[in-house]
Amino acid sequence: MALGKYSRVDGRKSSNYCSTVTIVVFVALCLVGVWMMTSSSVVPDQNLDLSSQGKKNDLSTQVTEGKESYNSGNESNNKAGDEGNPTDEGKSKQFEDTLGDLPEDATKGDALVSQEENHSNPQQTESTSEVKQEEKSTEQKEDAGESESETQSEKATVDSDDKKEDGPNKVDDKDSEAGEKNENKSVGEEIKEGSDEKKSVENSVELNDKKDQEVGQGSDEKADGEKKDQSSSAVFSSGTQSDLLNETTTQNGAFSTQASESKNEKEMQKSSGSDKENSYIWKLCNSTAGPDYIPCLDNLEAIRNLRSTKHYEHRERHCPDNPPTCLVPLPEGYQRSVEWPTSREKIWYHNVPHPKLAEIKGHQNWVKVSGEYLTFPGGGTQFKHGALHYIDFIQQSFPEIAWGKQTRVILDVGCGVASFGGYLFERDVLAMSLAPKDEHEAQVQFALERGIPAISAVMGTKRLPFPSRVFDVVHCARCRVPWHIEGGKLLLELNRVLRPGGLFVWSATPVYQKLPEDVEIWEAMQKLTNAMCWELVSKTKDRVNGVGVAVYRKPTSNECYEQRSKDAPPICQRSDDPNAAWNVPLQACMHKAPVATSERGSQWPEPWPARLSKSPYWLLSSQVGVYGKPAPEDFTVDYEHWKHVVTNSYLNGMGINWSTVRNVMDMRAIYGGFAAALRDLNVWVMNVVSVDAPDTLPIIYERGLFGIYHDWCESFSTYPRSYDLVHADHLFSKIKTKCGLPAIVAEVDRILRPGGKLIVRDKEETITELESMLKSMQYEINMTYSKDKEGLLYCQKTMWRPKDV
Repeated sequence: MALGKYSRVDGRKSSNYCSTVTIVVFVALCLVGVWMMTSSSVVPDQNLDLSSQGKKNDLSTQVTEGKESYNSGNESNNKAGDEGNPTDEGKSKQFEDTLGDLPEDATKGDALVSQEENHSNPQQTESTSEVKQEEKSTEQKEDAGESESETQSEKATVDSDDKKEDGPNKVDDKDSEAGEKNENKSVGEEIKEGSDEKKSVENSVELNDKKDQEVGQGSDEKADGEKKDQSSSAVFSSGTQSDLLNETTTQNGAFSTQASESKNEKEMQKSSGSDKENSYIWKLCNSTAGPDYIPCLDNLEAIRNLRSTKHYEHRERHCPDNPPTCLVPLPEGYQRSVEWPTSREKIWYHNVPHPKLAEIKGHQNWVKVSGEYLTFPGGGTQFKHGALHYIDFIQQSFPEIAWGKQTRVILDVGCGVASFGGYLFERDVLAMSLAPKDEHEAQVQFALERGIPAISAVMGTKRLPFPSRVFDVVHCARCRVPWHIEGGKLLLELNRVLRPGGLFVWSATPVYQKLPEDVEIWEAMQKLTNAMCWELVSKTKDRVNGVGVAVYRKPTSNECYEQRSKDAPPICQRSDDPNAAWNVPLQACMHKAPVATSERGSQWPEPWPARLSKSPYWLLSSQVGVYGKPAPEDFTVDYEHWKHVVTNSYLNGMGINWSTVRNVMDMRAIYGGFAAALRDLNVWVMNVVSVDAPDTLPIIYERGLFGIYHDWCESFSTYPRSYDLVHADHLFSKIKTKCGLPAIVAEVDRILRPGGKLIVRDKEETITELESMLKSMQYEINMTYSKDKEGLLYCQKTMWRPKDV
């Protein structure tokens, strides 16, 4: 072939320049040259890749990192041709719902950190029809390229001949295909850089075209089943590249990178899911609340139809009949949240652009506007000189409170911007901060943006969404709640959620001021608390802040109740379930204290942190746990499972930058094992137990964590953009029929911050459906993995918002 080409070139030249003698001499020289070049191209096997690598470097000056991995990986390809493919041992490291670990090759870093790299990666696999079309265009390019210079033709011809003569020693087709795609990518980038490298680029394209033909010819000789087995490994140019496992399903039905580990059924599901991708049309929510829209708290139609607002009914939840499927807009100028712990002191003003609270409460060191930031000096109405001093003052007043040991989980009612709860982290205490969405605009939103736990709720006509007897302490610092009215109905609700022997810390003006109104309220509170058998164990005044603190203790037995002269407040009927808390009206009654040693609440939990990992004393072996084992064993297995998952996958296997994660939500918490496994990180976890799931929330509180009841067919009681990471373990498949998947996904998008991370573990078909839906919302799909019809999805929310309202 080479002789023919050079002879044809000689003939063309001889007609213009040379005599017959000159032609003969020139042809002889050419034959000698061709013989020398042909002999030099037949090299030992071990040098094959090195020589071809050198030629590629001559043709292209821009080599990508993936191409370098390809060349280095191929140097040993002839010695171990199967090294690029996953071994049986590697495949055994699979995702399992019962074990939860990921294979070492199923990882990828945060997409938003390396967004340019993700956009630059081409599709990992292509269909056979696309390869054939590419070959046809390649032949056209070769025909058009015959007019190029002799030097370029010589290089291309020699390289092509080398490849063909290599025979069985040539580079593996799969690795070659991956390398060619990287080379084509480099060509595209070089064309953009300027016309100086056009000739070199064209040579590189011609080389790739010839290799593509070779790959197509080789693959045609293999069976269809072998193609599917090879498609996954063909994605990666070498073993080192296979550390990244990325789902890249296309609308053309191309194989994903998981094809070798998936069944034909999955490929069909993904193809159909991709076809549906464009069917999801998202629009912005048209609400007067704008970027602060909370559907169940901003339902103006329902609020207008209320008969009364005397008991703060207008601050309670009123969810729309049909959950919204719109997306909440971003505030103008929104940017990535300040990281913890800096966020405790300052946040971006444009993320929560509400200066009103700073104007009203600035003199009390709640919040101040400082340039492009909102700053939080750490003060409050009752602790102008800082929350830490106030926290230590309470400890000094009543040492038995023992922050971080005896006291671990507290409820802060009327929390303001939650500085009290924010600084309790330094004492190893978790505070569930609670405040309504009222005229103190965005106080809970300030708390969440600072990285402090909080929910939007009010003590009105319904029970709080917590189990009974779970909080170690309830705190109210001038929280503006009229505890003493209507038979003490609101204080009795605190009695329900307070653990027997738990404390109520009250630092309002009636504790230390002598104004007539304050004296009247104090006397009414004394009468009510005595009737409730609460003991006033401490009453002191802080000279620095000029405030007083009263500490009450709830009884641990029923002795006082039985000795009361009047049954007021009355004891609740036996039929009344104290744990029933979802949309249950308040009642002005008290539940008896548990007395049986095996009953929850009869003993104080283990000191923190021992209570985190120890099964609660009231979980009995005779009880069947959620997973079918005896309850204590179920608890232990769940904890070990999540420690394994978090350590092997979430912390070390998925490339998550945990320094950007502070606020975490577990949408289906069970025993709180996921949250417990994250204990050593600077995060807090809102554990959510669905109202139609087994009631395991008391177990979560018993181990020193906190959470809330919720119905995921409704919006959560939090502001938009509240959480850095949302975790859902087999939730979507359980409720999508009941609620509709678009509505649930829209709610997750509402509470997740831009740049926030979503981790979903669910059935394979649900993962496929979710992936398609999230792609339509411009989420960055960092990783998908599936095995035995179970799947894992890890993605990140972007700044994208639809334009239509």
